Amino acid sequence: MKNIVISIIMLSSLAGCHIYRNYERPDNLSVSDSLFRHPVAEEDTMTIASVSWRELFTDPKLQELIECGLENNTDLRIAFLKVNEAEASLMSSKLSFLPSLGLSADASISSLGGESATETYSVGASASWEIDIFGKLRNAKKGTEALLYQYEANARAVQTLLIATIADSYYTLLALDEQLKTSQETSKNWSSYVKTLVALKDNGTVKESDIAQAKANSIKVDASLVSLEQQITSVENSLSVLLGRVPGAIERSTLDEQVFPDSLSVGVPLQLLRNRPDVMQAEWKLAEAYYTTNQARAAFYPSITLGGNAGWTNSGGGTITDPASWLLSAVGSLVQPLFENGKNIANLKIAKAQQEESLLSFQQSILNAGAEVNDALVAWQASRKRIDMGKQQIEALESAVKSTELLMKYGNVNYLEVLVAQQALLEAQMTNIGDKYNEIKGVIDLYHALGGGIK
Repeated sequence: MKNIVISIIMLSSLAGCHIYRNYERPDNLSVSDSLFRHPVAEEDTMTIASVSWRELFTDPKLQELIECGLENNTDLRIAFLKVNEAEASLMSSKLSFLPSLGLSADASISSLGGESATETYSVGASASWEIDIFGKLRNAKKGTEALLYQYEANARAVQTLLIATIADSYYTLLALDEQLKTSQETSKNWSSYVKTLVALKDNGTVKESDIAQAKANSIKVDASLVSLEQQITSVENSLSVLLGRVPGAIERSTLDEQVFPDSLSVGVPLQLLRNRPDVMQAEWKLAEAYYTTNQARAAFYPSITLGGNAGWTNSGGGTITDPASWLLSAVGSLVQPLFENGKNIANLKIAKAQQEESLLSFQQSILNAGAEVNDALVAWQASRKRIDMGKQQIEALESAVKSTELLMKYGNVNYLEVLVAQQALLEAQMTNIGDKYNEIKGVIDLYHALGGGIK
């Protein structure tokens, strides 16, 4: 045993320093002020991702839907179950540092040459303990910890995506409701306009072809109503599935009631590393690969195990109180791989390659996050500008429609000019509704891109 202890001390001094080094984030990451296209001051640490989703989405009906989704969504529940599985695996890894204990009991009856039977009993206990001199168990535990953090980050990623998707679906319904309302009003106007043309025909100022064209456009608007109603039902069904309930109608408010901040802060790029769950997940995957590489290095060193047995037997005819019947033994073993170096070398090369792959994936996730932030911010800013211009355009087109209708009724303007003006107004109104939705979607996308929705 003394020789084994000496061997352990000598071999431990040869262990590589990488085996015991904790994971550290690489220095050469693409996280700098240039990640965002707009300039950001280093002290600008405010970001909308820090805001609770309840503070950002203030519509009470939407809040109820989000709460329902967080409680019932299938994907989110599965993600949290994965976390529970990883926690159990980590517990198993921690217990591997402790000695393993076992109990055994045997009984036998034997008879030779017709002699009376001899009964033999034995009770014993055994213990073995692998000493983690070279970091095999430690790196396995660290890798399992990193896997747990991956699952936790994945659960948060599913949660933030779920909140963003529910909010997006909700505001899509509000926009469709607004488009349906506008189309219904347009349909009524077209019906009234057809009646006006019929009356003017009696005076000889309108041709039958003009009336037929007006009826055709009125039917076209009515057909768009059917399409909008179909889209609303489809979005309601999809949202119901997200909420984990049977498809049905969704109670909601109106688009004009929605209130959002006039300015949005994105913070500094470095905050993406601790706010974005998918980026965090990619980094923990890199950490897991790092510890897997260390494990592969540790395989080149010997395994050291201490063990012992203690028990009692009556094979000598004694009783349990007879000291001579107690059996004690202690064993120390050291196993050095000799003919598996080729396999170990291959495993180390594979682990290093996978670690490099994880590093590249981590770097790419940061770049993707920066691009999503930029896209969402630009989309929000562009939508706000289009909304202002759209309002001016609608006012001008409403005035043009009224003027052309009056000129047709009392002047020499033909029906085609009225048709063009009305069609342009309808398109402008629909576009403006779309811009309002895109503005809200820009807020949602930016909130999600910055990692909001965890709180």
